[in-house]
Amino acid sequence: MSSSPKPCASSEAPPIRLNGLDLVADLSGALFVPALETLIVADLHLEKGSAYAARGVHLPPYDTGATLGLLREVTARYRPRTLVSLGDSFHDGRARERLHDTDIASIRALSELCDMVWITGNHDREPPDDLGGQVAGELRLGDIVLRHEPSTGLALETEISGHLHPVAAVVRRGRRVRRRCFASDGARLVLPAFGAYTGGLDVRSQSFAEVFPSGRFTVWMIGRDAVYALPSRALRYSG
Repeated sequence: MSSSPKPCASSEAPPIRLNGLDLVADLSGALFVPALETLIVADLHLEKGSAYAARGVHLPPYDTGATLGLLREVTARYRPRTLVSLGDSFHDGRARERLHDTDIASIRALSELCDMVWITGNHDREPPDDLGGQVAGELRLGDIVLRHEPSTGLALETEISGHLHPVAAVVRRGRRVRRRCFASDGARLVLPAFGAYTGGLDVRSQSFAEVFPSGRFTVWMIGRDAVYALPSRALRYSG
């Protein structure tokens, strides 16, 4: 379980470049596309806490409010024309029933500020249709495809996805540091999970080997105060 940091554009890394576009990797885990005035987030998993509580695993019931609060802050700072959530925005098919009225109001307010698109995911194949915005299986931004699950093997088109919740680990001064990250080989870009109650999958795992078959990619690790670009060869498997 991880908690998203406060949003901040500070970065020690160059922008992520994808299909001729410069993309801004934010400390929050959001991605901004300045040329297209588009803000992209992945894997909000709203109401994950209440889903666990229903199964007898009691977590503090504040994840949805914290996630939406962070999303409001990032949106207010970048002022996007379009806001895209790359699937698994809701933790399960009954998340809508458990949303607090204040969280419903927050979502609707966001959808009034900009054009909001809910990409369907494996957790929310039918996102709620009464919260504003539009629902789509995929979305195209010029020549870039936005989808929930990354494709594998030879890349046939440039894409941005979520689903895998990437994290990376490095050793610094004898201490292992493990952080959420953006990961890209220049053809595919996988975003970190944005939700407050989301775990992570190491980018050196087999699942990512299928997404980046050459084994060569770059991660933009989210530090406490900045985002850092590192080549895959500098990483350590975090287990």
